[in-house]
Amino acid sequence: MLTHRQWPITDDLAALREHIQRYAAEAGLTGTRLDDLVIAANEAAINVLEHGGGVGTLAIWRDDTSVAVEVVDNAGLLSPADLPRDQPPGRGNRGYGLWLINRLCDAVSVDQSPGRSRIRLSIRLASPAHTPA
Repeated sequence: MLTHRQWPITDDLAALREHIQRYAAEAGLTGTRLDDLVIAANEAAINVLEHGGGVGTLAIWRDDTSVAVEVVDNAGLLSPADLPRDQPPGRGNRGYGLWLINRLCDAVSVDQSPGRSRIRLSIRLASPAHTPA
């Protein structure tokens, strides 16, 4: 049975992606939805390294309906207002991470407190196929 798992966020994002992918696949995510979760969690981890003080953790768990990831940083700069609903303007190749997370996941929230920000994202597990009685 899967339990809550947690890892520190380091420069070794490849290892972190492998942990996320393995856990989410064991939880039942497949195909594009599995890829979406790995990409979104990776983007959140990159934000910790680039904007969140470089120190944080990533936790992952599942319940009956979804797989959830929580990324916490120790800078506390990310706020709920930072989650864009629309694609960022401009032609630059940066600034799309939070928008992408919001597009790929079924639910995204940000909580901020002094010295800490937390982004939580989740993707629903596929419903079991309905079988006629």
